Amino acid sequence: MTTLPDRPNTALLVIDVQNGVVADAHDRDGVIANINILVDKARAQDVPVVWVQHSDDQLKRDSESWQYVPELVRDAAEPLVHKLYGDSFEATELEALLAERGVGRLVVAGAQTDACIRSTLHGGFVRGYDVTLVADAHTTEDLTAYGAPPPAQVIAHTNLYWQEQSAPGRLGGTTETTSVTF
Repeated sequence: MTTLPDRPNTALLVIDVQNGVVADAHDRDGVIANINILVDKARAQDVPVVWVQHSDDQLKRDSESWQYVPELVRDAAEPLVHKLYGDSFEATELEALLAERGVGRLVVAGAQTDACIRSTLHGGFVRGYDVTLVADAHTTEDLTAYGAPPPAQVIAHTNLYWQEQSAPGRLGGTTETTSVTF
């Protein structure tokens, strides 16, 4: 139902599952296992898998903390988008990559729930994409020391408000890893 004409395809976005981002993340291993299931399912169905990798002052490009976790292996043919902002679309080639592949629907997984995941969900949605968040394949670190709720609540709240997201000609929504359809 995307508002993007002639874009019937779906892509899986794997956002910022980097050593320094998920080192202390809630249910790190479970989320990474679910992302591996999603990647395998997408590849088996010839669905584009697009990897997104963040860098900033705390996450220096080419450092160990900047690298993707070793449990996730990108195929050399799969695009890698480097970003400097929370929204994976901002000042990147993501939109062009998706347009080339006829993608109008996004399935989103990765980290951090309360930053880059939320920014990308909204960024894709306002750009006309249907955007599905995989409810058990995103995570965040514990930021309670800064006044945030515990990670499980941040994740649950994001899943709650995104599950019925809609706008003219677009749908949001959530689903579990086992129920993802491409």
